[in-house]
Amino acid sequence: MQVDPRGQRFGAAITTVVLALVLLISGYRPLVAGVLLAAQALVFATGAFAGLRNAPYGLLYGWLVRPRLGPPKEMEPEAPPRFAQGVGLVFALVGVVGYAAGLFWLGVGATAAALVAAFLNAAFGFCLGCEMYLLIRRFAVSLR
Repeated sequence: MQVDPRGQRFGAAITTVVLALVLLISGYRPLVAGVLLAAQALVFATGAFAGLRNAPYGLLYGWLVRPRLGPPKEMEPEAPPRFAQGVGLVFALVGVVGYAAGLFWLGVGATAAALVAAFLNAAFGFCLGCEMYLLIRRFAVSLR
């Protein structure tokens, strides 16, 4: 399956805004921050398990943005960004547990790590999770 890389950057931009909002409100409303982070975790889970086109931000991109841009110049394999969604899910879940358990530092730390990765993708087109996927695949192939 191939995906439009512009959709990944669009989703990363929305994710960046959501995660920044989580960090902004976490100091005075940590439980609300945890709920918002849990919503983002659901977005990550949908992308990782149901596919990027079925994820909320992918649907939004497909309905509202892509028709105005025209076809992409190139497509990319879906597996690396899907893996990245799974990595984002792990960080989001750790953050949710941190906020829910009253471990503020854990919630903020996990959210900040996910925010850095999302920002890199949104601003520069550098998908950290995708690069992890490729490194893991190369390592697995080298073991054979």
